[in-house]
Amino acid sequence: MPEPHIAILGAGPAGAGAAYQLRRTGKARVTVLERNATVGGNAGSFEAAGQRLDFGSHRLHPACDPAILRDIRALLGPDLLDRPRHGRIRLRGRWIHFPLKPIDLLLRLDPGFGLGVMRDATSKLFRRSREVADAFDAILQENLGKTICEDFYFPYARKIWGVEPSALSGIQAHRRVSAGSFQKLIKKVLTQVPGFRPAGSGRFFYPRRGFGQITEAYAEAAVQRGARLELEASVTALVPPAEKNGRWTIRFRKKDEPHTIEADQVWSTIPIPLLAKLQEGAVPQDVLAAAQNIRYRAMILVYLHLDVDRFTEFDAHYFPDETTTITRLSEPKNYAAESEPRGRTTLCAELPCAFDNAHWQMDEAALGQLVVNDLHTVGLPLTRPPVAVSIKRLPQAYPIYLHGYERHFRVLDDWANNIPGLLTYGRQGLFAHDNTHHALAMAYGAADCLEPHGFDAGRWADYRAVFETHVVED
Repeated sequence: MPEPHIAILGAGPAGAGAAYQLRRTGKARVTVLERNATVGGNAGSFEAAGQRLDFGSHRLHPACDPAILRDIRALLGPDLLDRPRHGRIRLRGRWIHFPLKPIDLLLRLDPGFGLGVMRDATSKLFRRSREVADAFDAILQENLGKTICEDFYFPYARKIWGVEPSALSGIQAHRRVSAGSFQKLIKKVLTQVPGFRPAGSGRFFYPRRGFGQITEAYAEAAVQRGARLELEASVTALVPPAEKNGRWTIRFRKKDEPHTIEADQVWSTIPIPLLAKLQEGAVPQDVLAAAQNIRYRAMILVYLHLDVDRFTEFDAHYFPDETTTITRLSEPKNYAAESEPRGRTTLCAELPCAFDNAHWQMDEAALGQLVVNDLHTVGLPLTRPPVAVSIKRLPQAYPIYLHGYERHFRVLDDWANNIPGLLTYGRQGLFAHDNTHHALAMAYGAADCLEPHGFDAGRWADYRAVFETHVVED
């Protein structure tokens, strides 16, 4: 029986990972269509100022499935570094190490904050559990108390998602907050104590040539095994089969030239609202309406190129306080423990925003000055101006789980699931708050479901149930 031809839309971790698995197992011929000039998507890397830089702060967490981690180790070899986490959070004007360390909490935590947390935890111990609204703010305040919420989670939520915490679904709390109770928070702190520390705690994996090297390695290995990778290929239309067991037609443009391919199945990792818009033919109105009601938070990444060896010893700084505009600052050179290039380093500041926000329209100079001002506000002033500023804009950085969003997503998801030969998966395809290792797990799961007789929808439903339990690693 001939191998089916699968067209994969998007060459991020989910797309490249599936292409690799399908070719390694010999289950299908594969064509990957990627609109950008490089693979990796938001988890990619690029060259600037003599450095390899990422699209924000990325780590490969030890929670990665062991089989997937073995593959990544085999693909990257000695380039996959095992690094200690060394970040910090600014809380009530004080710096606290992240991951949280007991000694740091004792010596540096604001006394008022510490007393507030103890009061909230004690009150929780002696209070009977109660029903709360299925809302981000209600769930977190019930489980973590007023102090942590009002000083950390709520202001951070306003900055990241651009709405009040009360407007967010409770699912956002379950999927995005790994330490969602006092018990989990205490457990996280104890993992930093010798004797209580599980394997991998307080550490992460990072490729020597930037986080995008993971996806690049998957894509290269897939191509070596026969996959076809089309870069700068923007899909313009998806035409479903005209009859049962027919073939899909995928139209795309590459270097302003129109192209067409046919495939037995289409596996999409692109944003699911875009998938509905690309479908040619009669798409139900409720599906198109649902696509309009799925919202993403955009992100501006501001890179300050400095003429110093290193700005600080920390890999990342977190800013929940609303006195600053940015939410996180990372220094890629510290992630990879690189000494080169000497006399230069780059800072990456993350600025969540919306398309109708004034920040989205700012030029490089204005955004660079905004970050410089924020750093001065938090006591991290630059000793001299940046030698250059670079900007990257991500239109779909974070899913926003507003109340009722799941109804709209379910309409889109049911529509896609009922079209033979169409699969939507990955972070963007399932509108999920996920890490890269979660996206790769989806890719491996999808490849596992492909059988000679077709795609095993029942097994995929079991995988989907597991994906629903994913919680983002901080």
